[in-house]
Amino acid sequence: MSVDVERLLINFKTLEEFKKFKEYGIQELSMIEDLEHNMIENNSESPFYGIYYGGSLVARMSLYRVNAKYDYYFEPKQDYFELWKLEVLEDYRNKGFGEKLVEFAKQFQLPIKTNARINSQGFWEKMGFTPANYEMERDFGQNPFIWMPDGVDEKDTNEK
Repeated sequence: MSVDVERLLINFKTLEEFKKFKEYGIQELSMIEDLEHNMIENNSESPFYGIYYGGSLVARMSLYRVNAKYDYYFEPKQDYFELWKLEVLEDYRNKGFGEKLVEFAKQFQLPIKTNARINSQGFWEKMGFTPANYEMERDFGQNPFIWMPDGVDEKDTNEK
């Protein structure tokens, strides 16, 4: 099956597609508010990516580039991606759509941080991510997983 990852447009058509995820998906993964905010702000650089299959959006994620000055995870300090709200509609799971989105994010060769939800750790480990060394002040009770391209290491959390 050949499908492509596309940058999703910030418009009402995408908003309608996102409503399917809210209807069938997990509330914490809802991206409708994020999209509406970007529409109001007239932000033309969409952080949303997805896969269409049979004319419908079946998988999506947010991919935000974080400036190096906010990097508390990687060494050397650098820009990295924050991958949020990866979701595949239930009827399309276990068909490679989630993997395709993650591989798309990796192609930029920047480190990636995500927060693994309950029962998703195995997926992230399969995709080459490792649990970040937990740091209370930095991680706020989240469960960060990181992926590092060659030449990048995890920041030593003992350094101040």
